[in-house]
Amino acid sequence: MPNSNWLLPEYIQDILPDEAWHIERMRADVLALLRLSGYQLVAPPLLEYAESLQINGSPVMDLRTFKLVDQLSGRTMALRADITPQVARIDAHLLNRQGVTRLCYAGSVLHTQPAGLMRTRELLQIGAEIYGHDTIDSDLEVQRLMLESLALLGIKGVHLDLGHIALFRALISRTEITKKLEIGLSNALQSKDMTALRPLVSDLTPALRDALMALPKLYGGVEVIAHARSALPKYPEVTTALDELEQAASHLQPLAQSIGIDLAELRGSHYHSGMVFAAYHSGSHDAIALGGRYNDLGKSFGRARPATGFSMDLRQLHGLLTQHSQPMGIVAPHHSDPLLHKTIMELRAQGQVVVVDFLGVKKLRTELNCDRELVMRDGAWHVVKIKS
Repeated sequence: MPNSNWLLPEYIQDILPDEAWHIERMRADVLALLRLSGYQLVAPPLLEYAESLQINGSPVMDLRTFKLVDQLSGRTMALRADITPQVARIDAHLLNRQGVTRLCYAGSVLHTQPAGLMRTRELLQIGAEIYGHDTIDSDLEVQRLMLESLALLGIKGVHLDLGHIALFRALISRTEITKKLEIGLSNALQSKDMTALRPLVSDLTPALRDALMALPKLYGGVEVIAHARSALPKYPEVTTALDELEQAASHLQPLAQSIGIDLAELRGSHYHSGMVFAAYHSGSHDAIALGGRYNDLGKSFGRARPATGFSMDLRQLHGLLTQHSQPMGIVAPHHSDPLLHKTIMELRAQGQVVVVDFLGVKKLRTELNCDRELVMRDGAWHVVKIKS
C-alpha cells in the first residue's frame, strides 16, 4: 500500500514559494499602510480557552471553531476562527487604555468548514480595529483603509456594499419578541427569503410587520436610502442610520467602482451593532473584505468599548491578482575564495539574490531559479548571463 502521509486534509493547502513570497509582500505592504495610519501591531496566540474565542455565544462561531482538551488544565481550548475577539480582549484587559486605540494584526485562523465556495479552511487574516470611538468618523476611517489596502495590493473594480444593523435593532426594540424569533427574522432577512419571513411577522403589529417586510426590498444603489426614508418608521435610530449610510456612500465613492446599499444585510447581527460593510470583486464568489461596528463585543471580557474594524484573507486576495514568478537570482560557485565571499555580500546588500551552488551539477541549476552566474575573470568575480 503506497504511503499517503504527504496528503493534507480536505480544504487545507500548502503555500509554495512563489505564492508564499507574494503573500508575504502583500502582508508587509498592508501592515506598512496601517502603521503609517497610527495602528499598532498585536499578535495574539493561535490557541486560547474556548470561551474567550466565542462571540456573544454565537452558534455560527461555535460551529466554525476547532476545539480540544488542554492536557495541562483539563479545560476546553480552541483554535481561533477569528482574530477580532482576541484583539478586543487585548484592548479590554492588557492595554486597558481610556482613549482611542488603533490596533492591527495578521495571522492564520482555522475553520471547521471552508470559509466559502472554493475557499480554504486556513485563512491568512489581516485587519484593523479602532476602540474607544463611537461616531461615524471611525467607521469611515476603517472603511477607507480597507479600500485603500485593496487598491494598494492592485485589486481594482471593487464594489462596496453598506448596511446598518441599527435599523433592524431599532425596529424590533419597539416590541417584545423572543430570542428565537429574533434569530429567525435575522436569518430570513439576511437571505431575503420572503416566504420564510411572512409567517414570522404575522403576529407583529402592522407597522412593524410592514417595516420588516420592506427591508429585503431595500437594496440596490444609493437611491435606496431615499426609498427607505419613506418606507420605514421615522424612529430617531432609523433616521441616524440612514444619515450615516448616506454620508459613508458620499465619502467612499471615489475609492470604489460602485457602492450598493442593502438594508437587509444582517451579517454578524449577533455581535455587530452599527454600520456593516463588505467589498466584492468579479473574481470571487464571496466578499473579499468585510467589517463593521461591534460596540457590544467587549462585554464578553467585562469592558464594553465602542469598536469598529475590518478584515480580509490574504490567500483569497492573492488569487485575484496576476500571478508572477519570483525574480531570477545569481548562482555562485561553492568556493572558499574570500574575494568571492566579499562579492556575494556586496550583491546581497544591493538587493540581489545570490545562491551558492553546493552541488555544482549543471543539469540541476534550473532548480536554483537563477539566470546569471558569478564567473572569475581577470582576478575579479563578474556577473554574467547564463547561456541557455
